[in-house]
Amino acid sequence: MDQETVIKPIARLYNDFQTKFGLPRQSGIVDEIESVIIFEPPYRNPAAVRGLAEYSHIWLLWHFSATKEQGWRATVRPPRLGGNQRVGVFASRSPFRPNRIGLSSVKLRRIVMDEKRGPLLYVAGADLMDRTPIFDIKPYLPSFDSHPEAKAGFAAEIGDYRLKVAFPSPLLALIPTEKQPSLLAVLAEDPRPAYQEDPHRVYGLPFAGFDIRFRVEGQQLTVVEVVPPECCTMEVR
Repeated sequence: MDQETVIKPIARLYNDFQTKFGLPRQSGIVDEIESVIIFEPPYRNPAAVRGLAEYSHIWLLWHFSATKEQGWRATVRPPRLGGNQRVGVFASRSPFRPNRIGLSSVKLRRIVMDEKRGPLLYVAGADLMDRTPIFDIKPYLPSFDSHPEAKAGFAAEIGDYRLKVAFPSPLLALIPTEKQPSLLAVLAEDPRPAYQEDPHRVYGLPFAGFDIRFRVEGQQLTVVEVVPPECCTMEVR
């Protein structure tokens, strides 16, 4: 009789995205986003990452942990196709998969050895939200993992969705200086669902404890309000 394979997280990724809203739609789109990967206690062995610093990029296998248990779907509606056209789930990167496993390549910026938490992997360009479980980490090999001749299916037909961002100086000043570049880059990628075009609607993007409220009209995103965190201290992991 077949037995189910049980896999457990080896680490978790931490960053400024408390919800799925606003996450880059693919890894590598917003390199300004920095995340840190912290291993779970059984795997905080420096020997396990020996040699990893020699690679510039790594693969992350992770869990769509924020997706509700709704079962898998044979077909899905990719947001970038307007939310109306259906494609097969295996022709997409939808979270509604049989095993809800994601795959992302990210830039490995540095490895810091922490006395209590073991190796800390600082990565750029992740499309994962805060506290996402990581199942495995593998080095990215450009000689084998990159295929310049590959076809991109419907993704190749999607245009550039970058927006101009109008962020009034008094509101931008509320954001810590070191977090401003990543926030501006995320807003420029148009966080809205692709099928929403109401220029009067105000959207709220949770980011680094702030609530960034904005409108979009045409190709310009305008920030209209920044709601600071209720507490002045950030959680120390």
